[in-house]
Amino acid sequence: MTQWNGSNFSPFDVITVILGGGAGTRLFPLTKERAKPAVPLAGKYRLVDIPISLAIHSDLKRIFILTQFQSSSLHRHIQQSYRFDDYSQGFVELLAAQQTMKGSYWYQGTADAVRQNLSHFTSHPHELVLILAGDQLYRMNFRELIEEHVASCADLTVAVTPVRQSLVSGFGVVRVTEERRIASFVEKPKEPSLLTKLAIGDPFVSLLRLPPEEPQYWASTGIYLFNRKVLASALLSGEPDFGKDVIPRLISSHRVFAYVHSGYWEDIGTIRAFYEANLDLCEPQPKFNFYDSRFPIYTRARYLPSSKISQADVSGSLIAEGSVISEAKINHSLIGIRSIVLPGATIKDTLLLGNDYYETDAQALGAEGRGLPRMGIGRNSFLEGTIVDKNSRVGDNVRVSPAGKPANMDGDCFFVRDGLVIIPRGGVVPHGTVI
Repeated sequence: MTQWNGSNFSPFDVITVILGGGAGTRLFPLTKERAKPAVPLAGKYRLVDIPISLAIHSDLKRIFILTQFQSSSLHRHIQQSYRFDDYSQGFVELLAAQQTMKGSYWYQGTADAVRQNLSHFTSHPHELVLILAGDQLYRMNFRELIEEHVASCADLTVAVTPVRQSLVSGFGVVRVTEERRIASFVEKPKEPSLLTKLAIGDPFVSLLRLPPEEPQYWASTGIYLFNRKVLASALLSGEPDFGKDVIPRLISSHRVFAYVHSGYWEDIGTIRAFYEANLDLCEPQPKFNFYDSRFPIYTRARYLPSSKISQADVSGSLIAEGSVISEAKINHSLIGIRSIVLPGATIKDTLLLGNDYYETDAQALGAEGRGLPRMGIGRNSFLEGTIVDKNSRVGDNVRVSPAGKPANMDGDCFFVRDGLVIIPRGGVVPHGTVI
């Protein structure tokens, strides 16, 4: 057990590990050609920018990112975005699943991903390992979590947040005592009798002013703080997952505590969650504030020009830099970097993830010579309830809407997931198409 206190704690006692190795199947087709942490967010960021920025603000600058699927764009983003000076001893390092003398295995789960990379961590002195997910939107002061962990002499601290009963079946749920000690951990509970035992009671209901009309439950956020030796010992069993395997076993033999996070927290693990979290940023008072100058979210510096909006009707929307919008109607939509929207287009309740580059006139003419639309949203097209991934070409007089379609289906140039139409990265929607 760690024998120091908060007064002599140092950031060099901690390494941070961000889990991004899953295939991201629930975010397909956004993860068709990129790792889940590299999925665009809020018009100009990537999902991975959230945990990295929070770690930096908490003065935790030794960061490993574990990944294995479609990691090239993630590597490029990290290399272009995060550089620490030679004197800070900080780094952001990507560790992909790889073949070694011990074997060549994909990560079998969250715990297995950490297990396969323990040798990399031991090269850096540390006493604590902070494990974060790469697909969540939230703000958290990790220094407060660490201080609580040390003060309670915990072996493991799990960050938890209250969720409604209607959502509880998608999470690992814990029962927490008044001393914040975790008494039990159940993965995705559904049985009514079990839910009754797991419901949050006083003093937490009163202290957090939780709504009384629907029971609330402590959901694990997938944020864990381990003592180094406890983590190494726990991983010897070979169990694949923290939530399903490692943590339930440790509860009976170690000091496992909860860190209560009562602010906004969203698991962006599905297309619907991704869509709603992004569209919420268009609200006058969004649940997540990117405009807090004290705690900015970092990302790649692109040095783009200001957006150009000519005779357009824009309401309740966000327009990222470098966009060109001409005589279009945009309502309650998020428009990503370098987006091009041509005259007469209508964009409603839609996410345009933007473009990686500007198409030159020669490239546009070449595309037209091959019968392709120009990059961007064409003239007089209508998009509603749609996610348009990067570098896509939506032609003139196109109509796209999820109305009348099943919740999930695959089309010739589109996908429908969670009741939303997705135009995949680099997709082409020919002129006059109706989806």
